Amino acid sequence: MLRRRLLGRPRTAQERLWAWLGPAIVTVLGGVLRFWDLGRPHQLVFDETYYVKQGWSLIQHGQEVRVPSDVKSPDALFTNGTPGLAYGTEPDLVVHPPLGKWLIGLGEKMFGIGDSFGWRFAVALLGTIAIYLVGRAAWHLFRSAYLATIASILLAVEGMEFVHSRVGILDGIVMFWALAAFVAILADRDQARARLADKVAAMRDGGTFAGRSLLGGPNLGLRPWRWVAGVCLGLGMGTKWSVGFYLVAYGLMSVWWDLGARRAVGVRRWVSATFLKDAIPAAVIMVGLAIGTYLATWTGWFLSKDGYDRTWAQSNPAVKDNGFAADSSLFGWMPDSLRSLWKYHSEMYESAASITSKHDYMSNPWSWMVQARPTSYFYEGPKRGEQGCDVDACSKAITSLGNVSIWWVATVALAVLLFAWLLRRDWRAAAILGGIAAGWLPWFMYQERTIFTFYAVTFAPYVVLAVVYVAGLVLGKETDSPHRRKVGRAVVGGYVALAVAFFVFWWPIYTAQVIPYSQWDLHMWFRSWV
Repeated sequence: MLRRRLLGRPRTAQERLWAWLGPAIVTVLGGVLRFWDLGRPHQLVFDETYYVKQGWSLIQHGQEVRVPSDVKSPDALFTNGTPGLAYGTEPDLVVHPPLGKWLIGLGEKMFGIGDSFGWRFAVALLGTIAIYLVGRAAWHLFRSAYLATIASILLAVEGMEFVHSRVGILDGIVMFWALAAFVAILADRDQARARLADKVAAMRDGGTFAGRSLLGGPNLGLRPWRWVAGVCLGLGMGTKWSVGFYLVAYGLMSVWWDLGARRAVGVRRWVSATFLKDAIPAAVIMVGLAIGTYLATWTGWFLSKDGYDRTWAQSNPAVKDNGFAADSSLFGWMPDSLRSLWKYHSEMYESAASITSKHDYMSNPWSWMVQARPTSYFYEGPKRGEQGCDVDACSKAITSLGNVSIWWVATVALAVLLFAWLLRRDWRAAAILGGIAAGWLPWFMYQERTIFTFYAVTFAPYVVLAVVYVAGLVLGKETDSPHRRKVGRAVVGGYVALAVAFFVFWWPIYTAQVIPYSQWDLHMWFRSWV
């Protein structure tokens, strides 16, 4: 009885099987699309000019090495398979932590730096696994194998996620680690609630439950899924700092769920019990593991002797001979290696915040949900007889355009989710909104900085889940009539077919196909209102 109250109706073995198989089948198909002709085009695309080079530098030196300004055409050196000629000898000041670049570099090591397939292998692999993970997230949220499969299909044909699975830049990796942590905290929620229900039932049977005082209710013991979430969030922050916002959001979510669970089973003084038995351990474990994992991603820099700012602390001791602090920060007590890393981080932040120059494809966060200003990653205009062009003028492009059949529906779905959360207290709506908020809202604080719509790829999985939430409403309840459910399935199935059709329509500008300029202009119809 308590399990049903906390977790809903138990699912059959067949339902659980298809909750695994459905997303898995879609993942295989999505992976084929992502790995197909992955090396196209064989040249550095957009910000690959930074991360492909830095990834190879990490593999070769354990740190990022600067490309001197007097090196001519360093991108061409990579295209020609001679990257060693691009690097100098000085360490480089970078604006993002190293993990994502290490992953890109591992692909380069596996397939050879001259193979553009290797530049993109890591992001393609993680982008493919993300298709499966969003299906698992949908299963934990909705307990429907059908909706879990729908979620995987929608992410498989989501344009920004697809493009970011085929270019060697960091944002798709950020998306993956944040999503993996989300699935982990959802799994922890289920496991903790099942454990709570069983322990409370046992306490009631033993006649001990009613007598609990300040520390009322059972201790839920070790919670390994929270460990997984902490590690994933640390790996995410080791790719880009913005994952720190997900750490805050997920930590609050997890504790809020514990609060609701203890209240639902009738624990006395459930607020204090949650704080002492759940919140404090969650903070120690998730934050501690995230920070420890983050520091571990800097191992190459720690082991280096000439990494950027590596010896700053030795040149700037915390205490002078006369006893006065030379380091005026609050971190003068730390070991020299960590003080140097802190100095490096302050320079990284200042460097990133100073990126304020105008860019043709910069966009305001207000416009991201409607995809008003997608980012062009690559463009060439072959003429007749070039690269298979058989008309007077052709186009060859990669554009990070989200599938608007998903993003526009999700924009409307935000209102539905807010209603369900605020007025119906639906925890699923709150969880999805939390994922969107953690990836989207922080950018409103940096509107003076040069920012792009493609940053929204980090919360694309939650946009998909917002659409799936609405699809669940259209589908109807399990208690609805067969006719009602049949109509709901037809509507949802038709919508999914439309999303797939949109993806097929934009396939040429996702994958750098050579097409007549007139067709490219048709695919770029959104230019008229940006």
